[in-house]
Amino acid sequence: MFYSVAQYYRGGAMRWENLSEPGHTRASDAALFDADAVTVRTFDTPEFAGITFHEVRARSIVNRVPGASRMPFEWTVNPYRGCTHACVYCFARKTHSYLDLDTGLGFDSQIVVKVNAPELLRRRLSSPGWHGEHIAMGTNVDCYQRAEGRYRLMPGIIDALTEHANPFSILTKGTLILRDLDALARAARVTDVGISVSVGFTDPALWRTVEPGTPAPERRLDVVRALGERGIGCGVLMAPVIPFLGDDPAQLRATVRAIAAAGATSVTPLVLHLRPGAREWFMSWLAAHHPHLVRRYERLYAEGAYAPKWYQRRITRQVHDLAREYGIGPARAGASRRTPEPAPAVEPGPTQLTLL
Repeated sequence: MFYSVAQYYRGGAMRWENLSEPGHTRASDAALFDADAVTVRTFDTPEFAGITFHEVRARSIVNRVPGASRMPFEWTVNPYRGCTHACVYCFARKTHSYLDLDTGLGFDSQIVVKVNAPELLRRRLSSPGWHGEHIAMGTNVDCYQRAEGRYRLMPGIIDALTEHANPFSILTKGTLILRDLDALARAARVTDVGISVSVGFTDPALWRTVEPGTPAPERRLDVVRALGERGIGCGVLMAPVIPFLGDDPAQLRATVRAIAAAGATSVTPLVLHLRPGAREWFMSWLAAHHPHLVRRYERLYAEGAYAPKWYQRRITRQVHDLAREYGIGPARAGASRRTPEPAPAVEPGPTQLTLL
């Protein structure tokens, strides 16, 4: 079913017309897309019940990360905005307010799809001003959320990066990445590629309420296992570690043990952070499901979006100790990640991709 943007937004389209992609600094790319380039679509299928897709022809797709960011990379590609994974803690929720869309249920159900993402990326990679910098994906919303099964943007994106031998990394909670194993293996033969799966905990009850739209933790660990069976190394970002709900020593041990059993090349813990937009939604969820923890959270996060340094250090130390016990550890900085072409007339060895 299709609607024009004017019909759907009843005059609110100008906010979309003037929208800037978060982190973009180039004046020529000031607007993400034009209002008349938006088509609103819904699908009458069970997996997309209640979901609205806003198909846009974006003006740009490669985004610079703000200099003040804590991220260890400078450039990102985000083919989607909003995410059906519906993680109650997702820090990207605030970005939906830039579209005059709700940061709660709206973030989970109003998904912006940049349908021209692969062609835009090819254009940018071919431009004289681009020098082959690393591109990170899945750092804002998941590029392998359910929408990717229908829109299939990632194969074209991976192919474009491969054609230009441009290094990249992918972080995902989605099992759909297994569809693109062959493309990822081809890319790894010509450039540096990093794959990481996010698994913050293995508690099924916690998963069902806090990450209701994601594959179960054990299914994500199956992805790690399947990648390893193909000779593709995969790290795990143990994120988020949720205070008072997923940080008990026994829970941490169970999670690290499961990650190690899946064959992960590394495990890197990250404590829950609550930025504006995500903080309000998470605290509302907490009040509904765990009201006795509200005051504890208010105290723990009294200074801002991040838990205190002492708490972060404690979790990091515990996870790293467990990782050593189970024979894995954090990603090694500076390790080579490129896979050379197999030598002629020699049985090719397994392709190696590792966490960046």
